[in-house]
Amino acid sequence: MESPFGIKAFQSRRSFVSVSGMETGQVAERLEALGNATRLGIFRLLVQAGPNGFPVGEVQRALDVPPSTLSHHLARLMRVGLVTQERQGRVLICRADFETMNAVIGFLTEKCCAGVEIPAQAGAA
Repeated sequence: MESPFGIKAFQSRRSFVSVSGMETGQVAERLEALGNATRLGIFRLLVQAGPNGFPVGEVQRALDVPPSTLSHHLARLMRVGLVTQERQGRVLICRADFETMNAVIGFLTEKCCAGVEIPAQAGAA
């Protein structure tokens, strides 16, 4: 396979999970959302909490983030599909979306160690 830049990629002998349907733009948007230190901290805390999630009030206390700021950052993470929320009575539970997280990681590592061959330039020794 050859890229538009004339770079040939070797076929990988290792198998990686193929991420069908994950587009570069989607991944870039999700990584951009995680490029903010507060959002990254929120997401890491929710990943650590696991599939049961964490009440939004506890997220606020754990990270010492003002409620309005937390709301803004959670909204951004939900908009890109990295976080979900579920109301349980009077408590709002936040969860990392592990399927999306794994798809992003899969996209980033899909061609890991596949090799790249850069052709020599004409006239180069």
